[in-house]
Amino acid sequence: MSIAFRIPMSGRSTDEEHRVSSPLELLFDLTFVVAIAQVSAQLAHAGEQGHILEKLGPYLMVFFAIWWAWMNFTWFASAYDTDDVPYRLMTLLQMGGVLVLAAGVPGSFELSEFTAIIIGYVIMRLAMVAQWVRAAIEHPDGRATATRYAVGIGAVQVVWIAWGFLPVEWKLWTFLLAALLELLVPVWAERPGMTSWHPHHIAERYGLFTIIVLGESVSASAIGVQSGLAAHGISAALVVIAAAGLVLLFALWWLYFLEPAAEGLQSNRDRSFFWGYGHYFVFASLAALGAGLEVAVKRGAAHAHVSDIAVEYAVAVPVVVFLIMLYVLHAPLVPEVVIRPLKTGIAVLLVLAAPLASPVIGLAGVTVVIALVAAALVAATLIDRSVAARRSALNPG
Repeated sequence: MSIAFRIPMSGRSTDEEHRVSSPLELLFDLTFVVAIAQVSAQLAHAGEQGHILEKLGPYLMVFFAIWWAWMNFTWFASAYDTDDVPYRLMTLLQMGGVLVLAAGVPGSFELSEFTAIIIGYVIMRLAMVAQWVRAAIEHPDGRATATRYAVGIGAVQVVWIAWGFLPVEWKLWTFLLAALLELLVPVWAERPGMTSWHPHHIAERYGLFTIIVLGESVSASAIGVQSGLAAHGISAALVVIAAAGLVLLFALWWLYFLEPAAEGLQSNRDRSFFWGYGHYFVFASLAALGAGLEVAVKRGAAHAHVSDIAVEYAVAVPVVVFLIMLYVLHAPLVPEVVIRPLKTGIAVLLVLAAPLASPVIGLAGVTVVIALVAAALVAATLIDRSVAARRSALNPG
């Protein structure tokens, strides 16, 4: 397939048929696989040492940088992807920034050293500034919005660079300020006119990123199994926890794709910020779940030096966050969510209560219970849909 050297950015149609992710977008996502693997591995290591709460702050901070850079590229591409040579080269630069950021993840956890993280992040964001400048030049109708994006993103990068020179005791609060400024840039930039993002394309992109994060959780579980086998050989607990973890991840994948988002985004474009921003908690919880499952498998093989209750909640809490956010994000978009809120509430309570039974059923039993609750929620939702379809067939009016 040949490509044009340059195609003017003019804003893509919001109702373009059969709009799907491009091969370049899929390649771009692969660099985030590396970054997410790094941050999940560091959280798992902290969990093994019993320091997961201590390292939760660095985890959430680094994951914000990963998620925000991906999200900005995704929404820009939905509106302005020309797939020409300049666009591809700017995307390549952003991919390089992701890899620099990924290389800095271990230092941010072990030494609170964020220099590489900042450099990689700023590379990605300045490439994004260049894309918005190009859109402002070539798309007169969207010039005001594109200019605001370019100015806003560029200004916030000055704050991030300054953040790198601050003493450690100032970093948390100034990080929160800088992150808030990043979140406000799109809200401010879109005021003159909303960019022409495609709802079905956006829903697909978020779905693909969900699969990427779930894939990292599968990989983390496999690493746990490998470490457990190498240290202690095969055991019943290791097999049970690994199998339950796979069932759990499969159930969460099923639940995510039971809730349709594209139609809701199409009819409620004004709620896109809430839906798009709220996915930070969906993605971060799934990546954290991978770390929790890795530690659970190692603990099942008597490899990790941490109490069972801590490991169990390292699995349970991310599942709870995921289930709650799945409802919270979709409820404003559709007349009726597919996964009924009462069933979600019951599932959340059962997952949170499962670790309390640890003295009786052990770590393996708790992991199985959490997996079964998620699987039962899938089954109950499928039954609800089947019943609703039958009623609709019997009463078409």
